[in-house]
Amino acid sequence: MSERPTFGARLMKLLGFAVLATALLAMAFRAPDRPLESLVARWAPPPSDFMELKLPGGQVQLVHYRDEGPRSDTTPIVLLHGTAASLHTWEGWVKSLSATRRVVTLDLPGFGLTGPSSLGDYSDDAYDSFLLSFLGQLQIGRMVLGGNSMGGGLAWQFAARHPEQVAALVLVDAGGLDVHSDAVPDGFRVPEWRVLHWLAGVFLPRPLVDRSVREVYGDPAKVTAALVDRYFELTLREGNREALAQRLAQREPGRHAALLPRIQAPTLILWGGRDRLIPPAAAERFHAAIKHSRVQLFPGLGHVPQEEDPASTVQAVHTFLHSP
Repeated sequence: MSERPTFGARLMKLLGFAVLATALLAMAFRAPDRPLESLVARWAPPPSDFMELKLPGGQVQLVHYRDEGPRSDTTPIVLLHGTAASLHTWEGWVKSLSATRRVVTLDLPGFGLTGPSSLGDYSDDAYDSFLLSFLGQLQIGRMVLGGNSMGGGLAWQFAARHPEQVAALVLVDAGGLDVHSDAVPDGFRVPEWRVLHWLAGVFLPRPLVDRSVREVYGDPAKVTAALVDRYFELTLREGNREALAQRLAQREPGRHAALLPRIQAPTLILWGGRDRLIPPAAAERFHAAIKHSRVQLFPGLGHVPQEEDPASTVQAVHTFLHSP
């Protein structure tokens, strides 16, 4: 008759399995930070450039940006990306718009190749101050300002605070309101425990990034391996994961909603009908609050319509910019 394993033996066996599983996870998903220099060749080819931006407090912020199209354009188009994205999200639009217009795109502090904020401040107010400095260094006094998601929220707040600088406003599935989200991508969830926070800075399963990108597309089949590579590798830029956690912790949805009626610029509101992160009902809230606004819905698209179908969505922008 065989003896039953003791509790201690069973515990040691479970611990052995746990150690083995941890080792396998470490080999499969360990993703250390990558220095900026290792990412530039692939993600910052010409016309990408880098600016050492002097901030009001004396600090210097490195900024990855692109300035394309005719410099003779006196009212350039400036486009702001969303959370965990980069200036690359606008490439389809820029290709079309820059044939006749000057177009400026940039990686906001905390994201892309710009990397962490030199101030450690990811509040909307800090981004507003950053934009004033960035536009000042490029000597852009008046512009068409557009943004998607977080960038859309920053864009409408900037338009409300600095109406003399914004000739027209384009909001693409814009953030900044306190709205119910039907689906938050896994990559946007901030670990609350210190140990989980540490693990999030060491491990980054590529399947997690893949799933998060698919969740913000209306048609997940459009998500390619190259697209996931971009989101994955730019998230690994040194300091970006910690910056993302800080941004998500510091954001205050709805805090500046009272500014909306102050927007004077003609406003185009574009929305993906399949956006589950910021549902289309938010488009109507913006439309009701912004006096000179119009809404266009794209039924089959998701949260990043400018990226998912640049041809259709940029045509709406062309029409808007050429309308009375």
